[in-house]
Amino acid sequence: MAVMRVNPTRIELSSLKKRLKTATQGHKLLKDKRDEMMRRFVEVVRQNRQLRIEVEAELESALADFVMARASMDTAALETAILMPTRQIGIEVHRRNVMSVNVPELEMVEEHHDDTSSYPYGLLGTSGDLDEAIAALDRVLAKLVQLAEVEKTANMLADEIEKTRRRVNALEYVMIPDLQDTIRYITMKLDENERSSLTRLMKVKSMLAERDGV
Repeated sequence: MAVMRVNPTRIELSSLKKRLKTATQGHKLLKDKRDEMMRRFVEVVRQNRQLRIEVEAELESALADFVMARASMDTAALETAILMPTRQIGIEVHRRNVMSVNVPELEMVEEHHDDTSSYPYGLLGTSGDLDEAIAALDRVLAKLVQLAEVEKTANMLADEIEKTRRRVNALEYVMIPDLQDTIRYITMKLDENERSSLTRLMKVKSMLAERDGV
């Protein structure tokens, strides 16, 4: 704690009291914001954990099907089968406000879809395991996009929570105590000056009384 370098005047005292009131209100608002952001962050982290578990399980299943397809098909035939996709997926990025943080909202946009087949190859000459792998990847794609959105949201909320925590600590442990110490110092200084002035006035009054022979 430290006393700020200010002139010990009543005007400065009034100004510091207003600053202290503002800082105290700001501290409370920031604490409320930090607590609410922590609650939202915990929810996002739980959602992220559940999504990651589901995505990893589905990707593992798709990979296993690909391994089986690779074992039962010629390598060149497999690569040719998946060379040209029938679907093209784009991502549109929007923003939404979460406690003053503009987090991303990802939307999958299908740019082209060949309605004749859900697979980028003919079914003749390919393995059923490849069909299963392609279908699994198709199902997991939306969850992958959602997982990316949730993870980015969690990272941005974590950064904002840290910034808010530093502001709260700066107000709580530096600014507010310094203002309180400075207000006490100026108050004591003004009281001391008032007592000194009163003592001088009493001394002058006594001297005048002695001079007048009262």
